[in-house]
Amino acid sequence: MKRSIWGFLAAMIIASSAASAATDKPVSIVLVHGAFVDGSGWQAVFDILAGDGYEVLVVQNPTISLSGDVSATNRVIAAASKPVVLVGHSYGGMVITEAGDNPKVQSLVYLAAFAPDAKESVASLAEQPVPAGESGAPLLPPKDGYLLVDPSRFPTAFAADVDAAVTSFMAVAQVPWGLEAVQTPVDKVAWKSKPSHFMVTKKDMMIPPTFQRAFAKRSGATTVEIDSSHAVMLSHPREVAAFIESAATAK
Repeated sequence: MKRSIWGFLAAMIIASSAASAATDKPVSIVLVHGAFVDGSGWQAVFDILAGDGYEVLVVQNPTISLSGDVSATNRVIAAASKPVVLVGHSYGGMVITEAGDNPKVQSLVYLAAFAPDAKESVASLAEQPVPAGESGAPLLPPKDGYLLVDPSRFPTAFAADVDAAVTSFMAVAQVPWGLEAVQTPVDKVAWKSKPSHFMVTKKDMMIPPTFQRAFAKRSGATTVEIDSSHAVMLSHPREVAAFIESAATAK
């Protein structure tokens, strides 16, 4: 007897729900990617966390507008079955700072990320002079309301410690970053009321490590540093997963 495609999909949804319900951890983990990439960059971290028994959900934020990305994140938070540890990489830190105000979110994890205060945007934070010996993102001039990283410099700037075959593809597969997302300031600042954790990437050539340390200090975050490029979830997935789990189990 043939099953319709709708019956098959319904079965898959039920199986997925059962798998989620079977997780033995008291929190869910929601992963929010940054600019120029999509949620697939979390795969290695996802596999580790899911294998350790966590319900893990991944946001595919469009990176066109901050409000749109916060809305996309809130939809995923709503789908989580348990209180949420909200994780943001890079520009994803802007998103989790605002979306983290959601009462379902219990703590925040920033990975090589922006952690803004009220009325700050990526654009305003990027106006600070880059410290000597550090590098800022090699962005091309805006075009049609979007930003891209110079493809010729993307592999070394974004992920110098990741296989060149991977980063060369990432350079040509970039997701354009909307100027509206870059220029919009945050209104809500979740790190002022919720525990925060920050992983500083010491070899970062997109967000200078000095900036990251300042964000971490200002937010009162539990902080670790790692010898990594900006794409720490790709180059050090085990360390990233362990850091997220330490936030998930923190008292």
